[in-house]
Amino acid sequence: MLRTIAIFAAITSACSQVLPVFTSLNTVEQSQDGSQYPTVTAHGMGDSCFNEGMKQITEMIATRTGQYGVCVPTGDSRIVDTERGFFMTMDKSVEVFAEKIRADPKLANGFNCVGFSQGNSLCRGYIQKYNDPPVITFLSVHGTVSGVAGFPNCNPDGLLGPVCRELSHLCGDLSYTKTTQDLLFQINYFRDPMRVNTDAYKKYSQIAEWNGEADTGVNETYKVNFGKTKAFAMIKAEKDTMVFPNEGEWWGHFADGQLKEVLTMKETAWYKNDTFGLRTADEAGKITFNTTSGNHLQFTQEELLWWVDNYFVE
Repeated sequence: MLRTIAIFAAITSACSQVLPVFTSLNTVEQSQDGSQYPTVTAHGMGDSCFNEGMKQITEMIATRTGQYGVCVPTGDSRIVDTERGFFMTMDKSVEVFAEKIRADPKLANGFNCVGFSQGNSLCRGYIQKYNDPPVITFLSVHGTVSGVAGFPNCNPDGLLGPVCRELSHLCGDLSYTKTTQDLLFQINYFRDPMRVNTDAYKKYSQIAEWNGEADTGVNETYKVNFGKTKAFAMIKAEKDTMVFPNEGEWWGHFADGQLKEVLTMKETAWYKNDTFGLRTADEAGKITFNTTSGNHLQFTQEELLWWVDNYFVE
C-alpha cells in the first residue's frame, strides 16, 4: 500500500504542473446573444479556484455570456482546495461540489459546467448523482470522464513501455480495495483494462460504479439525471500525454484486457448497455465532439470562447 501511495504521489506531483493558465487576459466582448444561464468552472489536479489562472478563465466566460460565473472549490482556501484534489475521494469531492452549488442562489435555475482535466470528474459526477439544479451544458476540456489507464507522460505502449507497464501492474494490483480507494482521488478514476473484469474492480472501483461496470450494474437514477442535461461538448487533446488513452476524453477507452485497441464511445459497453444514459443522450443529438491540436490543457482564449459561443445552450 505504501508503495502505491508513493507512486501516485510522484505521478500527481508531475501532473500538477500542467495548468490552463493564459499569459494575459485580453479584452473579451460580451456575446451579442448573451446567455440565459450562469457558469460553474471546475479546476484540474494541482490547481485551485483561488489561483489567478482559474479566476481569469471564469471571468472570461462570465464576460462572454454576460452572466454570473464562479469557480466552485472543494476547499475554502488555496491550499485546502489544492490538497483536496488529491486526498479527498472522487465521490466525496462531488458531494462537497454539490453542496456548494446548492448553497449559491445564483445557480438555482441551472448552470453550465465547464471542467478542465480532472475537474470534469466533478461535473460528470454532479450530473449523474444530483443534477439539481441542473447542468444545462457540460463543456468538458480534456476530461478524465471515462477514467485513465496510464499515468502522466507514461504510455505503456511507448518508449518507456516496460517501466510504465510495471507501474500499471503494481498500482493495478493494489488500487482496487476499499482502503486504497479511500486514499486518493486519482485512484478512483484509475481504470486498468487488464483488471476491469476482476471481482475487486467491480466491487471497489468508483469509476466502475460510475460507468456501470460494477456489480450493481445499471443505475436508473444516473440515467434520469444524465438526461436532464441538454448538451455535452467533449474536447479532446490530439497529443495528450496526461490522459491515457485520450479517447477517454470522448467517452471511449481501451478494450478490456489490453492496452492497444482503443474503443470509441459507441463501441464501449457503457454506451451499448446505456448504463448511465450516454447512448440516450447521443441518440437525442446532445453530444458534440471537438479537438485541440496540442497537449493536455493547451488551448487558446479564442478556442475557449468559440466553445462557449457555439456549445452553450440557451
